[in-house]
Amino acid sequence: MSFGSPNNPYGQPQDPQQPQQPQQPGYGYPQQGQQQPYGYPQQAPQGVPPQQGYGYPQAPQAPAGYGYPQQPGYGMPPSYANWGQRFLGTLVDGLVLMIPYVFVIIDISAQTGFLSIIGGLGVIGIAIWMLIQEGRTGQTLGKKALGIRLVRESDGQPLGVGMAFVRRIAHFLDSLACYLGWLWPAWDAKRQTFADKVCSSIVIRSN
Repeated sequence: MSFGSPNNPYGQPQDPQQPQQPQQPGYGYPQQGQQQPYGYPQQAPQGVPPQQGYGYPQAPQAPAGYGYPQQPGYGMPPSYANWGQRFLGTLVDGLVLMIPYVFVIIDISAQTGFLSIIGGLGVIGIAIWMLIQEGRTGQTLGKKALGIRLVRESDGQPLGVGMAFVRRIAHFLDSLACYLGWLWPAWDAKRQTFADKVCSSIVIRSN
């Protein structure tokens, strides 16, 4: 039996000049129109993004922050203003209120009485303006200069003009017992005065 015999079980030898037939895909490669075996990577239809399977690493999500001065998330505690920042902010506000007193000092020499009225009205006008700014934005000129803000403890929003006025009145509690309430933020966990605790307010860093 020769190699080229018709009875040769291995078939006829191929002519090297004849083009070879394309090989059919072997084991592990699915035929066209057949279902892919289990474990074989699936191909998504055209235009549909591939979906991540079970156990595929998910993209990390950013943790929610506390939200001050925006809406709170309580993911982390707020950055409370320290006693030094609060003291310097109050000092700046006091110096601003002292500006109209220049007219009063001048009037002491002139003794006209008119400049004293202007100075008194100036003090009242600046005090009211600061109260409105603190209630609406949480900042007076002193707080803005020191980068701190007065907000509600519950949601981190400004107190409002009415509650800011109540807090001003509640400061008399800080003056009791040898002004202990004014010093309380130095060691308090939330850096609150007695007036802050009564009004549920805190002073935080705004930057």
